[in-house]
Amino acid sequence: MSQKQPQRPQAEQQQQQPIKYGDVFQVSGKLANKPITPQDAATMQTAENAALGHIQKGGPAAVMQSAASVNRRLTRGGLASDNVAGDQGVTVFEAEVAGHHIITESVGDQVVGEFVVGHPKSATALKKSGDDQVTIGEALEAAALSAGEKPVEESDAAAIQAAEVRATGLMQAIPGGVASKAQGAASQNARTMRDEDKTKLGDVLADASTLLPKDKVVTREDAEGVIGAEIRNQPELATYPGGVATCMAAAARLNQNK
Repeated sequence: MSQKQPQRPQAEQQQQQPIKYGDVFQVSGKLANKPITPQDAATMQTAENAALGHIQKGGPAAVMQSAASVNRRLTRGGLASDNVAGDQGVTVFEAEVAGHHIITESVGDQVVGEFVVGHPKSATALKKSGDDQVTIGEALEAAALSAGEKPVEESDAAAIQAAEVRATGLMQAIPGGVASKAQGAASQNARTMRDEDKTKLGDVLADASTLLPKDKVVTREDAEGVIGAEIRNQPELATYPGGVATCMAAAARLNQNK
């Protein structure tokens, strides 16, 4: 009488599956189900080195390298050669938000890592916020630093207006305010051919806090509202790395961790 071949435990079978993005990062959609390949890890390592001058300890590049090494062993070198990170693009950018140095890393339009390095807050920042929470005005000024050379587009103006509305509680742009300046710049830029002649985010947001008659601490709901406004007015339905929505999201996460 023949005997059935012993079945591998379910846990062991699951372990033979390659590590996917969704296993190690808080991502969703198609990206979550993509295995992490050596090409992906190399792409992120290159981006980290270019932006930071080194590989961030415990950062996305290191995590991806470890996952890729495991996947190579599990699949005996037969892992698909798709370069998800290369195809979707990776970004590593730095921003200063109310005295905190924030590094955000993304694959496509999804954040895979964020690090906050505290620096002594300036007296000006303390006076603005009254404590160590980041305000909407401060988050806008952070975007002026991290994406200051970006020409103002309609998506930027929409995000800035959404931020102003949440800061002031007023449902319309304030004459002479930061949203009004942004909308005027976006309209003018749409009629301007050369990028060097266009108004940049830094020109509009450098003094954002002083242009807001009221300011408030950034909440997750504020960030979500600004992100939605930027995405809806962007043909690629994505936020700009280091831009208004991204800095608002970083500020909200920073506040939530206080």
